Amino acid sequence: MKIKFLTFALLFVAVFAFAQEEESVQMVPGMTEIWDPEVAIITPGEKPSDAPSDAIVLFDGVDINREWTNQDGGPVEWEVADGCVTVKRGTGIIKTKRVFEDFQLHIEWRSPAEVIGESQGRGNSGVFLQGRYEVQVLDNYNNRTYRNGQAGSLYKQYPPLVNACKGPGEWQVYDIIYTAPRFNDDGITFFTPPTVTVLHNGVLVQNHSKLRGPTEYIGIPEYTVKKHGPDGIQLQDHGNPVSFRNIWIREL
Repeated sequence: MKIKFLTFALLFVAVFAFAQEEESVQMVPGMTEIWDPEVAIITPGEKPSDAPSDAIVLFDGVDINREWTNQDGGPVEWEVADGCVTVKRGTGIIKTKRVFEDFQLHIEWRSPAEVIGESQGRGNSGVFLQGRYEVQVLDNYNNRTYRNGQAGSLYKQYPPLVNACKGPGEWQVYDIIYTAPRFNDDGITFFTPPTVTVLHNGVLVQNHSKLRGPTEYIGIPEYTVKKHGPDGIQLQDHGNPVSFRNIWIREL
């Protein structure tokens, strides 16, 4: 599809250039109309939070092991109940069995209703894109922490544009648009860096932010850049019982 579009674009450039040189050639509307291939038709969800027909449902509220494993590739040890999956302290991350490159990800999360701790110790988890780039999950409702580590941040790199957190125990939504990096031949620098757009509860908090490298707790991102291909989504066990539901993804 991309090759056909490129061919048409080159043809259009050639026609336009010829038209500039030959006064006898007149531009008409049809010269700039693209008819084929036809845009794919999908069925959107009844609500924006519902998975459209071309999405992969990563968690339907029932069977977490269909699409996810624990960090060692075995069954998930987090607790599944009432249509959501909740972090079980000490069991480690969970990760998707499938791997992805460019995508649109919808995920809903909830910090505990009972407030325990402060700053980074309160409702902490994370959504890791390609297992390397973290969109922070944290209860930041009346809970101050470092700005590049609060909910909606690309951890330690970009703070969110605003704090759009709901209160403890309320369901929150991330809609994430991700473009994977492309690498230079040296394997340690980006040709194009990974870019992330995030809507938190419908509010834009990351606007096509360009990551400098993996999101590190300690260290400089550029020092740890290594070439990689498609990889999975990971959810973090940070010791807090954060819950997740309605997870779906569209490959772009």
